[in-house]
Amino acid sequence: MMKCTLNVAGMMCEHCEKRVTSALSQLPGMQNVQADAKSNTVVCEFDKSQTNIDQIRTAIEEVGYDVVEG
Repeated sequence: MMKCTLNVAGMMCEHCEKRVTSALSQLPGMQNVQADAKSNTVVCEFDKSQTNIDQIRTAIEEVGYDVVEG
């Protein structure tokens, strides 16, 4: 399992957290997702043989949020 933390701009509420969590949970090999609008972070735990960081970034961007560098 691989764990990553991404900074995500644009999340403002619980609804935003749920959108991101729902999108990422559909990726193959995703085990755990914790989106936090207050800290603008998403913590993911996933099987790197099934999903990669680029797929995670794309899924977040497809639901309307921006992944930003640290």
